[in-house]
Amino acid sequence: MQHCKNVILIGMPGAGKSTVGVILAKSLGMQFIDTDILIQEQTGRMLQEILDEDGSDAFKRIEEETILSLHPRRAVIATGGSVVCSGDAMAHLKSGGMVVYLKVSYEEMEKRLKNITTRGIVLLPGQSLREMYDERVPLYEKYADLTVACSDEDFESVVRNVIGAL
Repeated sequence: MQHCKNVILIGMPGAGKSTVGVILAKSLGMQFIDTDILIQEQTGRMLQEILDEDGSDAFKRIEEETILSLHPRRAVIATGGSVVCSGDAMAHLKSGGMVVYLKVSYEEMEKRLKNITTRGIVLLPGQSLREMYDERVPLYEKYADLTVACSDEDFESVVRNVIGAL
């Protein structure tokens, strides 16, 4: 793997992007960036606060701007689940590295998202979790350079599988 390349993790809320990202960055000796945390640092607000107060369109705009301002080298980047809704953000990320889709089943995502009301999940008004899932899966598949199944795996196995695939 080229040493200036980034590894970009995409996937559903609850897929384990942040957890896998930290372990992966340590294993590869790379920097770790969590775009959700960056958004919170830059706005001084929680993701859920932005969604509740400004709405999902405003949130997606902030997310896109945050990602377009990134120019890392040799970083593992954990993205928010809604990043694939922005073609510009995805093109920017893909231009700097490999996009890895951490794939979970709907049932697994639902099980992992017990704290959905506070997680900062971008649902359109009236949109169910299932509708969000069905809408995003084709986008994750479209942008992924690699897909790693995560439903029945622990984080260490997922990290091993990602490193193996890279």
